[in-house]
Amino acid sequence: MPVVRSSADAPFGATDALLYVATILIFGTGWLPLKLQLGVVAPEVSGVWRFLMATGAMFALVVATRGRLAFGVRDHVLFAAMGVTLFSLNFVSFYYAGYHLPSGLLSVVFALSAVIIPFLSAAVLGRPVRRRVFIGGAAGVAGLGLVFGPAIAEGNGVDGVGAGLGLALAGTLCFSLGSLFSGIAARRGYPLTSLTAWGFFYGLVVLAAIALVRGSPFIVEWNARYLGSLAFLVLAQTLSGFAIYLMLIRRIGASRAGYGTVLFPLVALAISTWFEAFHWTLSAAGGIALVLAGTLLVLMPDRVGRGRP
Repeated sequence: MPVVRSSADAPFGATDALLYVATILIFGTGWLPLKLQLGVVAPEVSGVWRFLMATGAMFALVVATRGRLAFGVRDHVLFAAMGVTLFSLNFVSFYYAGYHLPSGLLSVVFALSAVIIPFLSAAVLGRPVRRRVFIGGAAGVAGLGLVFGPAIAEGNGVDGVGAGLGLALAGTLCFSLGSLFSGIAARRGYPLTSLTAWGFFYGLVVLAAIALVRGSPFIVEWNARYLGSLAFLVLAQTLSGFAIYLMLIRRIGASRAGYGTVLFPLVALAISTWFEAFHWTLSAAGGIALVLAGTLLVLMPDRVGRGRP
């Protein structure tokens, strides 16, 4: 069984730094392509095409490398939990949120996963919650109020901004749960390719089930915008991005892997400002700063007063 470095005291190495940079660039640039997927194809169907290709590629990689495919029922329960949270409901929520919010603001809400994960770790794994997590969480909530409060107060909260915020928060919660399950899987030492392949598979099953229940037609929008964004999301985000992210969790744990979420929004907001003409206001700027500051506070290593490094 491989050794998993997940201690909060473990220093970052050069490999960790490279993984962080790759994660930030991949996930920071993926929000606009997600928005470009929105059109005549239902979000859950876009998710089906995305994970159909990704699942096939991952299983082909497992077979080509003679990886492990057979696992017990208990293992598949964990794989399914990852698939439901990290590879299906997370995506559907953000796809639908994209109808109401610019891509940059989606990434700002997503950054709160770094705050949510420690609370989930406390609830599920019994880990203590540091005081700075509560302070960071309060700063994040206040920041969201500054960003979204004015629009909701103007009456855009029922079917507009408020709905988008609720969906984005639901997607963030699903991602946080999925990250927690990924951390558990990492400690059990599953092969990364096998873990990802089965997680993708169960995510695909859930997305297909949602599409069938909703009666969404399984169609493709045959234009450069849809196909190009789909190719980017499959190759860059789903295959490369999640492989790198899960590797990062395996090396340093889910909570510390959340450091990247502080910088995702900066990349996404820059892209949104350029391509979507995102309108900056003083309230929005202050709120975004509060969210990112709260996230950074939660993720800062707490070394003060420790008797050993």
